[in-house]
Amino acid sequence: MNKKTIGIIGGMGPLATVDLFRKIVENTKANTDQEHNKILIDNNTNIPDRTEAIVNDGKSPVPQLTKSAVTLWAMGAEILVMPCNTAHYFLSEVQKNVEIPILNMIEITGEHLLKNGIKTVGLLATKGTINSKIYQDVLLKMGINIIEPNKEEQSVITDLIYHGVKAGNYDYDVTKVNEVMASMVERGAETLILGCTELPVAMNMYHIDFKVCDPTLELAREAIKKANGECK
Repeated sequence: MNKKTIGIIGGMGPLATVDLFRKIVENTKANTDQEHNKILIDNNTNIPDRTEAIVNDGKSPVPQLTKSAVTLWAMGAEILVMPCNTAHYFLSEVQKNVEIPILNMIEITGEHLLKNGIKTVGLLATKGTINSKIYQDVLLKMGINIIEPNKEEQSVITDLIYHGVKAGNYDYDVTKVNEVMASMVERGAETLILGCTELPVAMNMYHIDFKVCDPTLELAREAIKKANGECK
């Protein structure tokens, strides 16, 4: 089958965009350049903060998300992906403006957890993702229990996302982050969902070592399959 062109609605943030692109390339079974899928990226850093929009009634990201989606579609994208968990709260509004599918990272992650028999997860994400209930709405219907961070733990994860990864701070102290993750495991989490696309980046940047589910990776693998590619 002819391989389809993948479009990445990026810029949320730039490192998370790079991470998804890299994971698509690294997980594609290919022996030559020509056996990879064509990938278009709009690293749109003008997209307003998604958490601010959800939590504090900030500027809506929908117009800029839609602009990226339409731009990529016009350039020839046949499948769209968004490397931002929180942005999926707005997915249905963006989908109305394009005639090509936007893959749902949240649902893809839930299906992966079900396939692997996971019954209880710890959810690490932005405050916007937690408050929007996008993971809770999907996973609870699948029979998967969710352990959420308490207020203090959420502050730790938020600080990691914004003052660690987004700030490009490679010297960030992750002592408290490790404590939060360990606490979730102690409370029964079989795995930790890295429910913000900065968090897989953080795991590598700061050498954090816990059993995790990486939605960015699952999205990358599903994008390859939907684009008629083959996963390693």
